Amino acid sequence: MSATIASTSGAPHTAILGLGAYRPSRVVGNAELVDAIDSSDEWIQQRSGIKQRRFATEDETVQMMSVAASRAALEQAGLAAAQVDAVIVATVTHLMQTPAVAPAVAHELGTEHAAAFDVSAACAGFCHGVALASDMVRGGSAKNVLVVGVERLSDILDLSDRGTAFIFADGAGAVVVGPADEPGIGPVVWGSDGEQLDMIRQREDWREALAADDPQMPFLMMEGKAVFRWAAFEMAKVAQAALDRAGVGVDDLDAFVPHQANMRITDAMARALRLPERVAIARDIAEQGNTSAASIPLALERLVADGEVKSGDTALLVGFGAGLAYAAQVVKVP
Repeated sequence: MSATIASTSGAPHTAILGLGAYRPSRVVGNAELVDAIDSSDEWIQQRSGIKQRRFATEDETVQMMSVAASRAALEQAGLAAAQVDAVIVATVTHLMQTPAVAPAVAHELGTEHAAAFDVSAACAGFCHGVALASDMVRGGSAKNVLVVGVERLSDILDLSDRGTAFIFADGAGAVVVGPADEPGIGPVVWGSDGEQLDMIRQREDWREALAADDPQMPFLMMEGKAVFRWAAFEMAKVAQAALDRAGVGVDDLDAFVPHQANMRITDAMARALRLPERVAIARDIAEQGNTSAASIPLALERLVADGEVKSGDTALLVGFGAGLAYAAQVVKVP
């Protein structure tokens, strides 16, 4: 006799219920980096828009920053850790191959054996996590999901590499995704272009690094000009597709929050989308640097803290990076 397997269903709509951020304590200005890469503050700002960035101290671990950002998000959502059913951590800088950092974060927060796993989608990781969390809540496998984007890119950064040393930084951002009376998270538009995966990558895998005569960390490397061309033009198309899927026009937007990769990329995307002047555009990279999976929640938190956006506003999120992976969705600001 064939058994019937029960199906589950969850909330008809989802939204971001709370937002939190953690910015490392150490501020690193351009002047601290220029000698090693034969550069200048002016050159760095012209090339990237970055004035300074944050590097984590020894005590500001991936887990510590994740927990701090998560507690702030839970507080805004008005939820206790025990009400979290799943924890998704987007990161590429938890340097333990296994176990994932998410179970440790879930335990330290005090969840009651929440499902917990990491997502490795580089700078697009946070948007991937939000999409997964929304689908989990609507599908009935979770009611409240904590999504964290966190990086300690200073650990895998070659400070003598003129192409990367001034770009990347550290930090964490977190959101709580849960049920809502009206749609607060639009359909995701995501994908990848593995044919170009060598444009952003580790220099070698761990086996090659350890087998070398002078073993070193397999540092991050990037083909900056090629990445710029791809992101500046292709990601505007992805952003527009996310607007179309959500049924939202640029005139309906209150904020544009792209991955904080480069100020010139942000400007090029804004022009391509023909955003109205009143739309707040996240430019957190100037003070924070490029924090990969953490950059979008950090940038959104900055817009809220500065009063440029408020709860209920409509924001377009676009993440893109190594893989080449990308993801975008329209959300309501918590």
